[in-house]
Amino acid sequence: MGLRERKKEQTRRAIEDAAFRLFAERGFQATTVADIADAAEVAPRTFFAYFPSKEDVLFADFDETADALAERLRGRPPGESTFDALRAWITGLLPDLEADEDREALRHRLCSEYESIAAHERHLMARFESIIAESVAVDLGDEPTDLRPRMIAAAAIAALMAMRPDDPGAEELPGREKLQRLDEALEFLRGGVAVLAPGPAAQR
Repeated sequence: MGLRERKKEQTRRAIEDAAFRLFAERGFQATTVADIADAAEVAPRTFFAYFPSKEDVLFADFDETADALAERLRGRPPGESTFDALRAWITGLLPDLEADEDREALRHRLCSEYESIAAHERHLMARFESIIAESVAVDLGDEPTDLRPRMIAAAAIAALMAMRPDDPGAEELPGREKLQRLDEALEFLRGGVAVLAPGPAAQR
């Protein structure tokens, strides 16, 4: 990474850090873009060069995470199902999630408090759903737009969301309990695939 890229990454991180700190201290609605820019020591126009809105700062890592999931599922070896690949990917992601658990908890709380943020999250999660549907379609021999992979992908997204605490004000779930919840959900999904496409059709 060159000097220019490092400086851009530092600026982006400064904006993120300032935004999350102010959201936690003042609340989302009470924090303006000007407040964030001032705390990050940048101009408001610089903020908008990195993020279209305050909501986008909350999900700053979304594109990178979605790209990583797509690469993992599209590159899985023959014989590895979507759900086995998904679990392996999430297991590898857990240390980063736990290191960032304060931000995860804040995002979760704000989604429960503000419909605009929850709607933004749903919009973003639709991309994850499409990525999973594409992979499930390969398992089933369907097209990604067919009903079966879309149904299963929607259930998978619900499983991922279930890894968060039921109560937004509760402490973040430990990694072991997250995986337990995920395994229970994936077992349910595997059973669904077996019903929809019995036998070898459920395998890649």
